[in-house]
Amino acid sequence: MPTLEMERAAGGRVAGVDEVGRGPLAGPVVAAAVVLPRDTPLSVMDLLDDSKKLTQARRLVAYEALLAVRADIGIGAASVAEIAQLNILHAAMLAMYRAVSRLPVPPDLALVDGNYPPKLACQVQCVVGGDALCLSIAAASIVAKVVRDRGMRRLGTRWPGYGWESNAGYATEVHRNALLEFGPTPHHRAGFASVAQLALIPSAPVAALRRASRRAR
Repeated sequence: MPTLEMERAAGGRVAGVDEVGRGPLAGPVVAAAVVLPRDTPLSVMDLLDDSKKLTQARRLVAYEALLAVRADIGIGAASVAEIAQLNILHAAMLAMYRAVSRLPVPPDLALVDGNYPPKLACQVQCVVGGDALCLSIAAASIVAKVVRDRGMRRLGTRWPGYGWESNAGYATEVHRNALLEFGPTPHHRAGFASVAQLALIPSAPVAALRRASRRAR
């Protein structure tokens, strides 16, 4: 379970920073920076863990708890256009920069999940597997995941059929099949190989073949 050991050892104002959404075929990459209050209750700390280990319901409970204790939160994102322009790694770094810059008070230190440091105005310490080690990074991973998933659900209502309300833009079978049938949307990452390959396949003949296949069963 993550602890406050690194935050306490550093002293000063420490922000945990993490991002989500490097791997999906669609949607932005989203980052969060979180500074936990010094008096964060143990009941809230116990809710925090690597967001990938938590169910959607548990992430939401933890997210609401962070809001309730008035944790300082900054959220940043990089768009599909910026991902295409910069590449996914540098777009993720941009999202982290924006998240930290949107904290109400700048931190003295940013504990960043991973091994690649974003360029920030404060000191940066990379922590590989940080969302499973540091409570503030775990908090950031939860916030980023909740915010991005909500955004993808909203996009899913505007672009139905791709399953974004449940797959958040990742390459599930439903999503890949929809790309074959309907083609890419403006929210797809055209530079990603999977999207580019599927987009080259004419959608109408594929849809016709599927309908014929279903009739033959």
